[in-house]
Parts: sequence; structure tokens; C-alpha cells
Amino acid sequence: MKYNYHTHTERCFHAHGADEEFVLAAIEAGFDEIGFADHSPWPFEGGFVSGMRMHEGELKDYCYSVKALREKYKDKISIKLGLECEYFPKYLPWLREKIREHGIDYVICGHHFSTDEPSSVYNGNLHSYEELERYKNDILQALDEGIFSYIAHPDIFMRGYPEFDEKCEEISRAIIEKAVETRTPLEYNLLGLKHGINDGKPGYPHPSFWKIAGEYKPFTVIGVDAHIPDAYGEGELYEKAKELLASYGLEITDKIRFFDHE
Repeated sequence: MKYNYHTHTERCFHAHGADEEFVLAAIEAGFDEIGFADHSPWPFEGGFVSGMRMHEGELKDYCYSVKALREKYKDKISIKLGLECEYFPKYLPWLREKIREHGIDYVICGHHFSTDEPSSVYNGNLHSYEELERYKNDILQALDEGIFSYIAHPDIFMRGYPEFDEKCEEISRAIIEKAVETRTPLEYNLLGLKHGINDGKPGYPHPSFWKIAGEYKPFTVIGVDAHIPDAYGEGELYEKAKELLASYGLEITDKIRFFDHE
């Protein structure tokens, strides 16, 4: 089955295209199942407003839109309702409540910030061992939490880190081992792959991370990380990802975990 569970919407301020346009593009590209996983809102304290995620008041409309599209195109494609969330322990009770309230099918862990967005460094711009260690510990705890269907761009720390050194190897092995232990897939991110090709240097997915993954054989998914509908039509990039994963000895898993609301 050809699937992608990493699709954004204009509500996050850095994606473009109507919700339905993403669905039509996925159908045209031959996808069997897709999931919308836009950046989750959070009930930030102190009135903080994020510039990279939907506002809390937009969550209901987001869920309604995805469910309406699921019904409209049910004979052509399967559509799942998800969110991309950081591992913010203090907000997890709120998240679990919203999952139940809106019948959300799954959440993926895209850990862009540690602890809380207003007070932390972007995890794609880390420069110290202390920051790398914090990222690793967060992901290990997230994997133990059991709420996340997979870890999106687990090697996002290589977007800004200057080189894959011994510390990077250490935290990569720890994350991959825990993913294997918890049977949680790791995502090979196509948007990052495209950036790396265009920039002429690896960021994420980072070859060294995925070579290590090849030693442990974690479950693996390909995430389009679609911010525009045309991302679904980049078939050559999708095939390139499959070839690279095969070169590391990794296979793409058939399915991710969904919540049971019955």
C-alpha cells in the first residue's frame, strides 16, 4: 500500500493549498491512504501565540474538514485524521482529551522544541552536546509514552548541527534502539531529503543516522511532509527514498498504529 501520514494545511502558516487540493493530488499520484497531521495547537501559558501551528480555536474546524473529505472521497482514497505533536509532558492530558473529543486517529511526534515552545531552542538548530542530550532524552521519553504512532524526522538535529560526531552517533543509537524496543516506526522524511539534494549537503535524513538504523532494523515509514499539494506528485523523490532505505537494509512498514475509539 502506498501511504503518507504527514500532510500539513494552511492553518500552520507555512503550508499552502486548500485541504481538498492535497487529497486530489494524492489520488492523482496513486496513494491508497493519506493522513493529515498538521502541527498541533497547544494551550500555551501566558498568552503565547505560535507562528508555526494552528491556533487552539482552529482545531475543531481542522478536524471537521478532514472528516468531511474522508467521507467525500471514501470510494477513491482512505483518509486519516492526525496531528504532529511535540513531546510536551505538561500538555499531554490536554492532548489526550482532544484525541477523544475529536476522534483523532493518530498523532506523530515531530519534536521541534523541547520542554515548551516559548522557552526552548528549535531542535533543527542545535549546536551543543547539552542540547543534543536534551533532544535524545525527550525522544526516549516520548517513545515510552506510547501515544505516538511514529517519530517524524528523528534526525532533525542534523539540520543545524555542523557534523555527525561521536555524540550524534551516541544519541542516534539510543533513539533507534528505543524505537526497536517499543516497536515504533521512524520516519524517512522526503521534505528534508529534498532540501538536502537542493542544498548539496545532508541535513536530515542524514546518511549516518540511517546507516546505523540499518544495523538495528527499526520499523520505517516514508513521510512526504507535504506542505504543498504538488509534494504528492514528486514520484522520483519517493522512489529515491525507497532506494536509499533499501541500501541501508531497511524495509518500509505496512501500517502504523491508530487509536481505537470504540
